[in-house]
Amino acid sequence: MVTVDDVRALAETLPRSYEVLVRDRVKFRVGQMVYVAFSRDEQTMGFGFPKEERAALVASEPGKFLLPPESDLRFNWVVVRLAAIDEEEMQELVLGAWRMVVPKKVARARLGE
Repeated sequence: MVTVDDVRALAETLPRSYEVLVRDRVKFRVGQMVYVAFSRDEQTMGFGFPKEERAALVASEPGKFLLPPESDLRFNWVVVRLAAIDEEEMQELVLGAWRMVVPKKVARARLGE
């Protein structure tokens, strides 16, 4: 199972990324934009994801992915159960979310694209 510490280890390597604690929830930001946030019990992780693609993602694996709470549906956001993903998938999700909130040149420099 992926943990907050696993995500933290990756997030610490990402340019402009920093960790905050908001109402007992660990979140990772670039500027004021949150790209990853954990539930209080650290069983689920919300992450930035294109709104137009999220319904298909959730439908493809409903045991793994969840829609965000109704109040967050206006945002580019999806939720994943941490017990359902491995380290490699976590890296893909976190890097994709981070890429959405940094300038393209920053992402290219880090990811080599």
